[in-house]
Amino acid sequence: MDGKDYEAIRYEVDEGRARITLARPEKHNAMTPRLLEELEHALWEADGDLSVHSVILRGEGPSFCSGYDLTALGGERREGHRTGRTHDDDIWLIERSNRRIRALWEMHKPSIAQVHGSCLAGGTDLAMACDIVIAADDARIGFPAARTMGALPNNLWMYHCGPQWAKRLQLTGDSVTGADAAKIGLVLKAVPADALEDEVEGLADRFALIDPDLLAANKRITNLALELMGAQTLQRLAGENDARAHRAPAVRQYGRDVREHGLKETLRRRDEPFGDGYARAEEPEGRSEAVRAGRER
Repeated sequence: MDGKDYEAIRYEVDEGRARITLARPEKHNAMTPRLLEELEHALWEADGDLSVHSVILRGEGPSFCSGYDLTALGGERREGHRTGRTHDDDIWLIERSNRRIRALWEMHKPSIAQVHGSCLAGGTDLAMACDIVIAADDARIGFPAARTMGALPNNLWMYHCGPQWAKRLQLTGDSVTGADAAKIGLVLKAVPADALEDEVEGLADRFALIDPDLLAANKRITNLALELMGAQTLQRLAGENDARAHRAPAVRQYGRDVREHGLKETLRRRDEPFGDGYARAEEPEGRSEAVRAGRER
């Protein structure tokens, strides 16, 4: 693959940084196998470019990334190839996507996720695999797919925000704003949306002052510390755990609902009982009439 062949991303190198832009704005940059393949290629291209000190990962249009494109899961079906229908096929396909995302972790140069709009489901996998996440204060960050579609196939949440907040968000599929994500440590910092690009570029300016070999040494020792705490082993287990969760009755019912009612209506019915779907870091939440009504349906 050559950079000229990219269809789902844009790639540019300037002032000591590589900017990788997810470029499916009409789909809120939902991920497809093609997008992940291109992203992995671009990441290793940036890592091998001696002029690049850091990578900025961002999204075009209204969102950073809304997750996986549910109309393109598994990619093109080819006779004699894995389809995801068996348990092992499911794990294999999850691991293929995870390997591509893991390039953000394994590459030597630091990466910054520039998060605005929706950063949901698989979009959080991309953001949290980056070394630093800076978000717009009104961004929406969460994994609503955990309500009906399985478990998280990548899971660095606990390493960012600790076990209680990881459980609070994963067990409900609720989201947090960028501002609250910063309060609980899920992201480094949240800034007004109109200041987001300048904030990210300012950090990349500082990285550009540092020898890339030193950046690599200091990134990798921190990541090695996380690996000693089991971070990468957990990612492998997360893929297998997601495949296990796909066998839950609720996931099978979700599939039947999509076939009967369509994807949009199924997601509306899933999310409507959760009200606005936000967890609050500091404000009291109390009991929600929407949630209570949903339980009584």
